[in-house]
Amino acid sequence: MPEQIKKESMGAILSACKIINDDDIAAALEEQRRSGTRFGEALINLGIVTQEDIDWALSNQLDLPYIRLKADMIDPDAVKLVPAALARKFNLIPLIKAGNELSIAISDPLNKSAVAAVELQSGCQVNISVALIREIRDMIDTCYGCSDNQQLGFASSAFSAKALEAINGDLSGSKLLDYLLIFMLKNRLSSLSLQPMDESVAVTGRRSGISQSIGSLAGTYFLDLTRKIRKSIGITDSGSSNSNGVLTFTYRSHPISFQVATMAGYGGEYITIRPYVPSSVPSRLSDLHLPDQQEVDFIRLSRNRQGITFFASRNTQERDRFIDLMLEEIDTDGKNVIILGEGPGRTVKRFPRILLPRDETERAATVMRALDHAPDILVIEDATEGMPFTAACRAAMRGKLVLAGLEIRGTRNVLRQMLLYQQQNYFLPVFVNGLVSFKGIQLLCQECRTEYAPPTEELAAMNLPENPASFYRTTGCDACGHSGFSARKFLTDTLVFTDEFLRIFEQTNDVAALENYLGMTGYHGLAAEGLHLLMAGDVSPEEYIASVVL
Repeated sequence: MPEQIKKESMGAILSACKIINDDDIAAALEEQRRSGTRFGEALINLGIVTQEDIDWALSNQLDLPYIRLKADMIDPDAVKLVPAALARKFNLIPLIKAGNELSIAISDPLNKSAVAAVELQSGCQVNISVALIREIRDMIDTCYGCSDNQQLGFASSAFSAKALEAINGDLSGSKLLDYLLIFMLKNRLSSLSLQPMDESVAVTGRRSGISQSIGSLAGTYFLDLTRKIRKSIGITDSGSSNSNGVLTFTYRSHPISFQVATMAGYGGEYITIRPYVPSSVPSRLSDLHLPDQQEVDFIRLSRNRQGITFFASRNTQERDRFIDLMLEEIDTDGKNVIILGEGPGRTVKRFPRILLPRDETERAATVMRALDHAPDILVIEDATEGMPFTAACRAAMRGKLVLAGLEIRGTRNVLRQMLLYQQQNYFLPVFVNGLVSFKGIQLLCQECRTEYAPPTEELAAMNLPENPASFYRTTGCDACGHSGFSARKFLTDTLVFTDEFLRIFEQTNDVAALENYLGMTGYHGLAAEGLHLLMAGDVSPEEYIASVVL
């Protein structure tokens, strides 16, 4: 078995049962590296295993019974302890009650909210087994009865009674999703979110940096809707919690794409949908078209031979590509370069790559173990948390050149976090070379942009020294796929930690003091570049507020 597969992992279990072989594992690992999916997802995507195989392996990983349901396994008295709505919401079926313990079969054994809800409702301690979702649903219909008048449970004042009737009559959630995407387009929302809230799901829309309620959805069929969305973006149900993908929707005979992000939450997955604008970080620094001083500072950082440079963004893929831009600028000839993580190092140059664990403690230990291999340059995909951050800084203190990713949005937030770490004695700022922070901003489609007067709250949020000649927004057209945007640009802060800046940094615990110093030196970061785009009519006030102000 390949060394990358740990003992008692899903891969090891499937291999031990002869469900997969070493060739299957190698293919799945390659698919995992290519697509960023989890190991189980990669196996299903390649058609090597089925969802049943994964469910079975998951039950073994968690040391839980895996059962095939039959009607004679279910005690009617146990069924009475759990309402039908709760069983349907969480896809579970009571099996038997013994003393103060209630045994249930559930499709998602990691759903702590489901177990807590059953324990609260029944007053019993819950023991769980894993079963197929289709068998659970069959048993729910058998034990509780089918209801022809079941409703999806979506309520909203933003839709007509006729629309709500159509939406709620479709228990799969397909019509709800269609109506929400159309609503998003017509109202020019920057994002739309489905937010699990105990027994219901809040549906909210965001525009001009302000979130407003659109409606609420009963939790009963939310899992079905979640599965539909995940399937539409190419993510299979194999236990992954945080995923991203692109959903394509046909509107007025034109395909329109949306970016979808999912995140595990109590009561279900937190889902956010945004207009999708294709973007990629260029392979050469010159193609970023940075302001002159920003490009000079970026190159200056690349000339360091030791110390640490941080790369900050909430977007992992884009952050990795910015690290690659720095690697391309660095003279790596004759240098031992080690990449810790999956993403960075995808350049013309090729370097050895080491797995970076998800656990904070193990990640820090991996950074320190990498020093035993005498790297000249150490690239760390994610050093956000305290222990990996400290380990990365210790590597820099030992004379290594370190490029480290931080999952933090905005220069101000990074400086605040670094000040906090300094107070906790996690690092010495003298070893910091600088910081590269960036945000994506969407440029308006020039074909369908129109002038408009922003409302008072938008003007107040922008707090402009002076207004441009005109403000613009878009309605969407065929040229931009009805997204309203033509491209995505990167606003970049390249901040060099000079001796004077380090002196101020060591003496203060206030971000404002750092910003005041930078202002006096004439430093201009991404805020100035964003303002220039707004004044030129290339971005809308809503986008300016979301990408620059907030």
